Amino acid sequence: MTALGRSLFGRRARLRWIHLILGGALAMPYVLVGSVVVGPLAEGANVFGSLSLQLASFALGLPLAAVTSLFPLTRPLESGVVRSLCGVEAERLAYGPARTKGEKGRTAAWFTLHLGAGGIVAGMSLAVPPFAVTLIVLPFVPVLRAGWPGLPGLFGHAWALVLSPLAGAAMLLALAGCAAAAGALLARWAPALLGPSAEDRVAAAEARAADLAVRNRLARELHDSVGHALSAVTLQASAARRLLDADPEFVREALAAIEDTTRRTVGELDAVLGVLRDGDATGDAWGAAPAPTLADDLDDLLRRTRAGGLRVDAAVAAAVADRRALPAPVSREAYRIVQEGLSNALRHAGEKVTVALRVEVLDGHLRITVENPFGVAVPAPRPGGGHGLRGIADRARLLGGAAEAGAAGPLWRLHVRLPLKGTA
Repeated sequence: MTALGRSLFGRRARLRWIHLILGGALAMPYVLVGSVVVGPLAEGANVFGSLSLQLASFALGLPLAAVTSLFPLTRPLESGVVRSLCGVEAERLAYGPARTKGEKGRTAAWFTLHLGAGGIVAGMSLAVPPFAVTLIVLPFVPVLRAGWPGLPGLFGHAWALVLSPLAGAAMLLALAGCAAAAGALLARWAPALLGPSAEDRVAAAEARAADLAVRNRLARELHDSVGHALSAVTLQASAARRLLDADPEFVREALAAIEDTTRRTVGELDAVLGVLRDGDATGDAWGAAPAPTLADDLDDLLRRTRAGGLRVDAAVAAAVADRRALPAPVSREAYRIVQEGLSNALRHAGEKVTVALRVEVLDGHLRITVENPFGVAVPAPRPGGGHGLRGIADRARLLGGAAEAGAAGPLWRLHVRLPLKGTA
């Protein structure tokens, strides 16, 4: 009984009833236009004094409603009202103007259905309650029994007076049931008639995919820049602590490197988080995030890494420093790849080892190789981690290149090839 009462008189049922009443209110101008046509055909009869003529006016007005539904604002307004009053999920509705013939046809069908069902339920809502209340109070108000010329003597019987309140209550329940059923049907049909077309769904899916791709790119930037910074700062602080008394000059250099690393990383972090916080993770917003490149920032990266005590033997081709030789996307992604390769060495190679970095241009490709002896740990994928190598592979694949990582004899080797031509 509780579920039945909620379905007939609950908040959702009441809101859907209001939605139908609004449809009836919207139908009134069309009914008036229909009455202008029906009146002369009925030879001057009072249209609003005859139920059949009112229904005829209503039937003539609905096609006119279908025509006016072709205005651009009809679908956005109807979708907004359906979302608010009918309880239909927002993503199942379209909020732009109907453009194609199919969308316009579905919008016209919905508008006609809304006004048609709304006009019927609104008319019942106006007529049924007064009649039903009269039947309910009839046994207790004798003066009302004289106003029923169509039923002479009926209410003189005791059984009629006993059944009269029950009939009135049944009418009210029937009205509530009709309104709830009509509201439920409209809510069920709304996604099919007001929902996005196949083209809209494809466009929305493409937009979500583009947004996800940019957010993944931002996540990779955060992982690479912050991960490298934390690894470098940890190693620098550890080396400074050990040599605090023995080599004050080295400690000053390490502290300066820590300051420079953290300041630069905080700037990158603020820029990327600002993009995410504003909810504008698009290609246009990407320009707000920092984009260090191999041509401009490799020397600073090596200096900060060496300041932590890690020996880096770098062999960098002269062409790498030439901005004209490296396309901007290659230079930017190559910087992050080198940064992540050095971060792996910082985390896993152990102390007092030499990391060999080789960056060269060969056969139309930028080739990056990072080698270091095995330390206490190997940078293999692990539960909750291992995102760095996967990020390197993603960067290389997006540029049409390839990345390989694994053991090569006594060394751990990372080798990446990035094409210089045809890079988007």
